[in-house]
Amino acid sequence: ARILITLLIIIIMVFNLRASFLIASILPVAVLLVFVTMKLGNVDANIVALSGIAIAIGTMVDMGIVLIENITRHLEKDTKNTPINSLVYKATSEVSGAILTAVLTTIVSFIPVFMLVGAEGKLFSPLAFTKTMALISAIIITLFVLPALAAWVFSWKLVRKKLNITLNIVLILLAIYGIISGFYIAIALIIFGIVNLLEAQRIITQKTKKQVHIVTAIGALLILLTLYWRPLGYTNALGTNFIFVALTCTIVIGTFSLFINYYERLLRWALTHKMLFLSLPLLILLAGISIWRNTGKEFMPALDEGSFLLMPTSLPHAGIEENKQILQQLDMAVANIPEIETVVGKAGRVESALDPAPLSMYENIIHYKSEYITDENGKPIRFKVNDAGEFIMRASAPLSTLTNENSNATSVDVTNENQTSDRVAQGTSVVSRSTTKNIKAKNLIPDDNGEFYRNWRPHIKSPDDIWNEIVQNTKLPSITSAPKLQPIETRLIMLQTGMRSPMGIKIKGQNLEQIESFGLQLESILQEVPEVKKETVFAERLIGKPYLILDINREEIARYGLSIKAVQDILEIAIGGKIVTQTIEGRERYNVRVRYPRELRANPNDLENIYIPLPNGSEILLKEVVTIGYEKGPQMIKSEDTFLVSYVLFNKQADIAEVNLVEQLQQLLKEKIDNGSLIVPKGVNYEFSGTYEQQVRAEKTLLIIVPIVLLIIFLILYFQFKSVATSLFIFVGIAVAFAGGFLMIWLYGQPWFLNIEVFGSNIRELFHIKTINLSVAVWVGFIALFGIATDDGVIMATYLKQNFDKKLPNTKESIQNAVVEAGKKRIRPCLMTTATTLLALLPILTSTGRGSDIMIPMAIPSFGGMLIALITLFVVPVLYSWHQEIQLKSNTNEV
Repeated sequence: ARILITLLIIIIMVFNLRASFLIASILPVAVLLVFVTMKLGNVDANIVALSGIAIAIGTMVDMGIVLIENITRHLEKDTKNTPINSLVYKATSEVSGAILTAVLTTIVSFIPVFMLVGAEGKLFSPLAFTKTMALISAIIITLFVLPALAAWVFSWKLVRKKLNITLNIVLILLAIYGIISGFYIAIALIIFGIVNLLEAQRIITQKTKKQVHIVTAIGALLILLTLYWRPLGYTNALGTNFIFVALTCTIVIGTFSLFINYYERLLRWALTHKMLFLSLPLLILLAGISIWRNTGKEFMPALDEGSFLLMPTSLPHAGIEENKQILQQLDMAVANIPEIETVVGKAGRVESALDPAPLSMYENIIHYKSEYITDENGKPIRFKVNDAGEFIMRASAPLSTLTNENSNATSVDVTNENQTSDRVAQGTSVVSRSTTKNIKAKNLIPDDNGEFYRNWRPHIKSPDDIWNEIVQNTKLPSITSAPKLQPIETRLIMLQTGMRSPMGIKIKGQNLEQIESFGLQLESILQEVPEVKKETVFAERLIGKPYLILDINREEIARYGLSIKAVQDILEIAIGGKIVTQTIEGRERYNVRVRYPRELRANPNDLENIYIPLPNGSEILLKEVVTIGYEKGPQMIKSEDTFLVSYVLFNKQADIAEVNLVEQLQQLLKEKIDNGSLIVPKGVNYEFSGTYEQQVRAEKTLLIIVPIVLLIIFLILYFQFKSVATSLFIFVGIAVAFAGGFLMIWLYGQPWFLNIEVFGSNIRELFHIKTINLSVAVWVGFIALFGIATDDGVIMATYLKQNFDKKLPNTKESIQNAVVEAGKKRIRPCLMTTATTLLALLPILTSTGRGSDIMIPMAIPSFGGMLIALITLFVVPVLYSWHQEIQLKSNTNEV
């Protein structure tokens, strides 16, 4: 979708198919080179790595846009029939320095991502690698291949008339074959061929042919973009999606076209009212800094894994049979939810120190169905419906898989995307929607003109709603609640912190009773905090596991001539059993254990009657030398840093930032300790733990690396322009873009922002507009923004410098005229690069697939920053003009 958007903008704004072809040719070659480097660098082609290529597409094309736009401008102005090679060389030399500088700043800006460690480093390093390789590949192609290709393409001459007619007829025949094969987009090729034939016969003019070609190409790209993007989703018709895509592109490109038309007028006003104009970017910067200081922080947005992990716990005194029964009840309760595909529960652990899970901790892995029945590529499938809108089933579909056993139903009520009940026609009876959860693709008839079958009930809008259903269905009196978890996410959290929750408090001490008591106090305090989900707060119960105590009376065994070891050996064999030999079956070996039968060791009374042989050959009962009783003790002993440790688990409310909540709770506990309402026992200490620790660590790393990288970017700009002032003027673009990114984050958190309906779809839901916290993903988005925010400034400043060196203005008016002239000539490539970046981010902002949870927060700062960074198209010329005017005044005074 991003590639198609890029091609669309190029064709519309360049209005030259040859130039558009040249610019677009960068993408496939550069992307293939990236895959070569990924192979050499042993980088897997996962979602994050491919995302690096996706977010680099805009910048990759920007280089070609600047170069080819300058070449076409020289071609249009050439009146002396200058050789094409000379024109291309001159045009390339004018912008090559600016292109190289702009790309270098972007490459350098991603150094902080390579410096990240831990989970965030492993996650984003492939992205930084692929984006860097994509930019390096693109710059090589742009500066060394594209000029030669441009010289060849722009030197094409018209072929002979007969050959022209033959080629176009062949093109039409190939297009017809493509349509027969199902590639309906080949209609555009037929139009191209027919128009070429009409122009060859002098029926239409060359200008008309060019216009028809452009319009046809735009129409074909819009159709392809609609098919691949589908911004309004599969519930809306293709035509509705096409209208939305066309309107979106028209609004953005139309706005930029107006910007170009009024740019000279606006720039002259800004040059006349410098102080008033410069107060605008200053206000934007101050607003951005204010929003930054008040924005919440978290480690990483939650990834949608397509599954949940339900991890409640029972109390320590629950036995094996009760835990087994509860686990089965949980599985059945979850399996009864229609949206659930599979659920598998586990209690206990394997014989491994790597899985220290007690029997009372359950793990139910839950896979839920996709919203619609999809094919193997995850694309929703349309199924045949009758005239009444009812889904038609295959005649061979077994009705028993769809209905209750005692039902005589032969049609099935289903709920489609419009939340209306339709029937699956098959006879005369009816089955309710709640009993149709077993309908699969094989039961329905695929039809390209049919409807999508929705697996979710009408009130289920998102995976969060499915989780709420799970929570409601698993409320059992004998178990605790559980935070919302996902399998991979939970494994990472447990490896990093040892806890089974994203947030918690670790209590360390020397006495388990003290630790448990203090944990219960913290539990009651956290439950009163409104920002904390009350149902997720749980302090571990350490003491409460019943232990059977066999107390050997030393005086009694001495009287009988027994030793402690002799009594313990008898107990070991009777209760636990003792391995006496092994049985070998092929390559497998099994221990043979000898112990009392279950009926002789089932309860303490039976144990009292165990016989103990004496040295003289007689026997006594166990109860004569051993006292049997119960005692409460820990079900599990954990230690950390040589201290005993326990956890108080909790989770935040939606839209609450992790780091802010932890800081708030730390302050709350400190106040309670200071006023005496919370007393920390002697030898006990506590600390907050969870994913927020990773955020704090990553932020500390970025606070050191990012300033260093910004300094390197400044040095690159200085080496290009040999002027501290000019470099600072361009550097203002980074500050303004930084503020623009935070303004967009602030807008995303406002309930009124884009709260409108378009074609039945809410724009807030379409663009996933909700509160955005500062996470590592957002900071990576800002890092990407720092690199591209200087591009327009570099291009503008390069031509300003060239124009001033050429004209040498010596009055205030001539300085401003030179600035306006340079701005007019560079505004089109600058806006084209910005338009490709902004529009290419739209598919990411509306994406819903795997990886979108990370990509959307990354894209928001770039989108907002580049939108606000348009002001640099005025800031750089105004500051440059001001600087030149001050120098002119200083030189005049000296004279």
